[in-house]
Amino acid sequence: MTESPKRIFSGIQPTGVLHIGNYFGALRNWVAMQDEGECLFCVVDLHALTSAQTRQGLREGVRCVTAAYLAAGLDVEKSIIFHQSAVPKHAALQWLLSCFTPLGWLNRMTQFKDKAGKKRESAMLGLYAYPVLMAADILLYRATHVPVGDDQRQHLELARDIAERFNHECGEAFFPLPEPRIMEEASRIMSLRDGTNKMSKSEASDYGRINVLDTDDTICLKIQKARTDSHPLPSCVEEMEGRAEAKNLLTLYAVASHQTLQQACAMWAGKPFSSLKPALSERLIEVVAPMRDAMHRHLSDPDKLDAILHHGAARASRHADETWNALHDIVGFL
Repeated sequence: MTESPKRIFSGIQPTGVLHIGNYFGALRNWVAMQDEGECLFCVVDLHALTSAQTRQGLREGVRCVTAAYLAAGLDVEKSIIFHQSAVPKHAALQWLLSCFTPLGWLNRMTQFKDKAGKKRESAMLGLYAYPVLMAADILLYRATHVPVGDDQRQHLELARDIAERFNHECGEAFFPLPEPRIMEEASRIMSLRDGTNKMSKSEASDYGRINVLDTDDTICLKIQKARTDSHPLPSCVEEMEGRAEAKNLLTLYAVASHQTLQQACAMWAGKPFSSLKPALSERLIEVVAPMRDAMHRHLSDPDKLDAILHHGAARASRHADETWNALHDIVGFL
């Protein structure tokens, strides 16, 4: 039996400021995947509407993420780069899939509980139904593999459940069950201010993250102020138990240097944080500076960015139309 060709799909919301967690956990890995199969990388601007947006802010955010995709090394000849709202069938498939998604499945989604908190009754339907739209994003292209952060693992499992239920009820294996691609060591870069929380675009303090547009001096300052503890650096991974900040800074050094975490531990074993921090700043600047400069070049030509997105949307739409036309027959639409 011939193995189905690999099709890879993923995306990033155009909200907040992209940081090195986005680069190490997503973009760098996407670039390496471009030769594994057909790749679609989306700027998920419909998902961005689950939080308040301005018209201009949303447009600028879409262009900024697109510039980051290109600056990181995504190749428009190898990958389809587009923005979600330019392919309306994402929303159409969300509705169809919502008719195959029990409320009990959505009630188990921990991210909604975390984001809505005590204001669950006033939270918008879009935030609650977000995982079904994510499933539609993936299944619209019948993706076989999805590189996601660890925090999205539950949503991908839901997408698999929805696909399996649809296939069962319709009597054919139409949707493939997408497999997660999670790069464990770099999938959870933590905040520089609190090593127990993930580095986030929405964190109140800008000192909690290294942004991909930060200057060299800003990177040095943020690493200098990064939270530490009073002990020498651990010599192995096992000694990191209860030392979140040590683990985070060593993880950053490891991924920036293309090392394993154990290799970074061995290199810095017993040394003070004051020795690690300047070396870590240097490694991060080596990563960020070329990407930052390339992003500024791309952002200086918004018309070209828009043209890339529109061309990508046309390519993505051909796949979306193929899936939707097949679903018309399966479901029974005229």
